[in-house]
Amino acid sequence: MRIALLEDDPDQSELVRLWLEEAEHNVVVFARGGEFLKGIRRESFDLYLLDWMLPDISGLDVLRKLRSDMRDATPVMLATARKEERDIVLALEAGADDYLVKPVRRRELGARVDAICRRAGTAVNESEAIDADPYTVDLRHKTLLLRGEEIPLTHREFELALFLFRHAGQAVSRSHILESIWDIDNADLTTRTVDTHISRLRKKMQLNADNCWKLSAIYQHGYRLEHIDAAHAQAS
Repeated sequence: MRIALLEDDPDQSELVRLWLEEAEHNVVVFARGGEFLKGIRRESFDLYLLDWMLPDISGLDVLRKLRSDMRDATPVMLATARKEERDIVLALEAGADDYLVKPVRRRELGARVDAICRRAGTAVNESEAIDADPYTVDLRHKTLLLRGEEIPLTHREFELALFLFRHAGQAVSRSHILESIWDIDNADLTTRTVDTHISRLRKKMQLNADNCWKLSAIYQHGYRLEHIDAAHAQAS
């Protein structure tokens, strides 16, 4: 999972980043609320982990901007030393999905992040299938079916299709895709790699109005896979 961590204490942010990366998550650290809000407009994430007390804007105000102004439904966990019931209620009413009281404990953090993964549908269960009519993503056999017929995909193409269906309806940045599907540290990989694979996948999957799904490019950002209702598909 790709996580945006907002924490102004460098020692705390480094420790939490280390724990999360050892749990095989990708972490981008922000030290200021304003910097965070600018960053998430350029990039996409699976989870926001926010400190409450910050030098410029509080984590609670950041949360309110996410939910009200930006209409961003990405899961949010607040991590703070504030542990009064009224603070927890305030955060949850503002749209937080979870609340972690500092000092952050490694096992509790991991368990809560995993729980959010499960609720958000980003956790991988190899025995399940994703039904995205008329497509079926079979995780056990790592195959993608269109009306029951298997679409011949490479391993990388299947992983890309799975990623897009898991984030259906969301705008995902090219760098988010690179981190999730490729080794982001490989200097030979560029956003052009993503564009080429997206183009090939769109053709193989026949993503069009007839199949009620479309994969759109978002200028200077990335892509969005979204379902088209039957009436809209016929009209287009």
